[in-house]
Amino acid sequence: MTRDSAPDLLVLHAVRVLGFADTPEVARRYGLDAAQAEELLRDFEARGWAGHSAFAGTGGWSLTEPGRAENERRLAAELADAGGADEVRDVYRAFLPLNALLLQACTDWQLRPTAGDRLAVNDHRDADWDAGVLHELACVSRALTPLADRLGSVLTRFRGYDARFAAALARARTGDNAWVDRNDVDSCHRVWFQLHEDLIATLGLDRHAQP
Repeated sequence: MTRDSAPDLLVLHAVRVLGFADTPEVARRYGLDAAQAEELLRDFEARGWAGHSAFAGTGGWSLTEPGRAENERRLAAELADAGGADEVRDVYRAFLPLNALLLQACTDWQLRPTAGDRLAVNDHRDADWDAGVLHELACVSRALTPLADRLGSVLTRFRGYDARFAAALARARTGDNAWVDRNDVDSCHRVWFQLHEDLIATLGLDRHAQP
């Protein structure tokens, strides 16, 4: 049976997967009340688990190292209680080859090698090249759906990644290039990055140590 996460875990984890976000965005990530999220964030700040900073006119929350450790401790306990560790680890093994495909597709979206410059920027004038990248992303999207279903059957908070990825891809197919790899919209790359962070946090892994 799918397990629902406690609000305090969801707020702490939202900061982890978002990386840096203001209070409304943290609350929206898991559909929580903004006032409740603000109260929890202030509590986490007092405990030394989260900090609020501002630069270039933008303010937001991020986790401290103790906050990341507390987040992983709570996630591990939740996963153990749900009895889904083996399932999530198995999904993660299936995720890794897709991760390589996604990263290559994003590279191909940004770069289009020429005879004289293998790092030439993709100016998106070659419709066939871009169509090939979108096809690869569509393959990733189809493969993601059953994995997301398996994750969502263990923990409710894993639900929605496949729908968000498909929605971003649909926007990209209309010609809005930002929806492939930009970080200021819920693009394919942004959704995928958050899913990857969610998986490694849940399993207590180090992103930089992953293949």
